[in-house]
Amino acid sequence: MQRLYVPATVANLGSGFDSLGAALNLHLQVEYRPAASDSFLYEGEGRVENDGGNLIHAAVRAAFSRLGQEPPPLQIHALNPIPLARGLGSSAAARVAGAMIADRLLDGKLGREGVFRVASELEGHPDNVAPAVFGGVQLALQEPLLHVSLPAPEDLYFVVAVPEFELPTDRARAALPREVPFADAVFNLSRAALWPAALAAGDLGLLLEASRDRLHQPYRLELMPGAEEALSAAHERGYPAFVAGAGPTLAALTADPVTLRGIFDAYVSTGGRLLTLTLGKGAQWKAT
Repeated sequence: MQRLYVPATVANLGSGFDSLGAALNLHLQVEYRPAASDSFLYEGEGRVENDGGNLIHAAVRAAFSRLGQEPPPLQIHALNPIPLARGLGSSAAARVAGAMIADRLLDGKLGREGVFRVASELEGHPDNVAPAVFGGVQLALQEPLLHVSLPAPEDLYFVVAVPEFELPTDRARAALPREVPFADAVFNLSRAALWPAALAAGDLGLLLEASRDRLHQPYRLELMPGAEEALSAAHERGYPAFVAGAGPTLAALTADPVTLRGIFDAYVSTGGRLLTLTLGKGAQWKAT
């Protein structure tokens, strides 16, 4: 029996809106087998309908359709520890899993690049998909669709503060303005460009500056009670901290996770949780 592991991801990293993302060592696990009709068994975070309309089956169908073929009926079993609607790439992980299953059934005709294309088209943006497929820290562009791996030190931890409340991506995107000041665009461009050098150096001071943002976080923080105070506290102590994807989760980089966890305690005090994670690898099959 083979089981597919797809990592959770954190996107944007502050200044890299819709273009930067990192894989985390928290994995959606999926098994499949041929069946008389599509069926789906879900275990884990949140609630997902146990039917063939789920994101994994949908991605299988999309991948087969790309090659002009019909997929066989599948029984899919998903075990998911990734919180839903929290900004940790749960939908990207599901779509990557479905495309990876299709690639295996199609004898590798898609390849990882094809999996990346299918899942990115379904997601609508590639910032979570690229690290979910390829691992590590990724720069991804939507037009043209491409990805580049960025250097990253192995001794940094992600401390992830997951609150109890959800924030659907469509609501978080609706909070964004249609236009931004020219100065804010320049501010973000310079800091997004700083990420590769800051990662290569493993310099927390440079990473802190690279993580600052004016394009999306100021607008989304209004939907996340207590998040602005938590980010400010992390920044004041020199930690690179940012909204994970569309939120409401917050994430920060550190070499000392014990100290940083205390800064986020108030944000997750009512039913949330703190996770200490490392940089993850891309989607992979393992024997069970």
